[in-house]
Amino acid sequence: MRKTIIAASLATAALAVPSLALAQAAAPASPHTFTANVGLYSDYKFRGISQTFAKPAIQGGFDYAHASGWYAGNWNSNVNEGAGFPAGNLEMDFYGGWKKAWGDWGLDVGAIHYYYPGSDANVANGTDAAFTNPRNGKTHTGGINNTELYIGGSWKWISLKYFHATSDYFSLAGTKGSNYLDLAATYDLGNGWGIVGHLGSLRVKNWQTGTDATKTNYTDWKLGVTKDLGGWILAATYIDSSAKGNCSTGSFYCFANQLPVGGGTKFKDAGKSTVVLSVSRTF
Repeated sequence: MRKTIIAASLATAALAVPSLALAQAAAPASPHTFTANVGLYSDYKFRGISQTFAKPAIQGGFDYAHASGWYAGNWNSNVNEGAGFPAGNLEMDFYGGWKKAWGDWGLDVGAIHYYYPGSDANVANGTDAAFTNPRNGKTHTGGINNTELYIGGSWKWISLKYFHATSDYFSLAGTKGSNYLDLAATYDLGNGWGIVGHLGSLRVKNWQTGTDATKTNYTDWKLGVTKDLGGWILAATYIDSSAKGNCSTGSFYCFANQLPVGGGTKFKDAGKSTVVLSVSRTF
């Protein structure tokens, strides 16, 4: 009798184990996804323009995504004040939106705010001329920032995204409504290799007068190769633009970097071609 009861109990337990395993396997996945990213770059090129005076940049951020398509995140990088951020050395981006895919097609809509803590356009006890509109004399004082709305579509490995400034474009007075168009491609070659490409076009509203010093509109492009090594992404990317950065003629994208007292000023063509080397990872 006791042996029969024990046998029956063991049989019942044996049946219960796979049932429990099936229940666990069927547990729904969390609709929330949290990721972080970090990278080291030989230069920080934003829309084809160097933001670090051709010096290295450490970058990283955090992202949250919901299964419904909503997402939000923060991304950060060191910058050089000579790149248009007087008294500032940090860029902090805050963004959010909605993204969804239907087969090979995708849609992405959202907003992004670029913030440079500590930056001040009113330098040396006077307004920085770089933020005074050459067409109407309007001037920006205070911190540097920019807010844009964006909408983008994708098909397989190609994407097209449009950005529209709802504030003065990076605090250039009177430039609200400026826009940037970004055509990008990311192609997987297999075995961890990939190719990335980009073509962009910037149009700054109500700024240009025809002189090199006010020519803000330009086209930029890049072409690079990537290699995935156990989650670490190595990349070498050629980046170039048509931005006017000739320092001998005082072009708009010739940036000045104030050196320590007695060191004078160093100038840099921020739009010239370069190869950016990087290593990055998403966790």
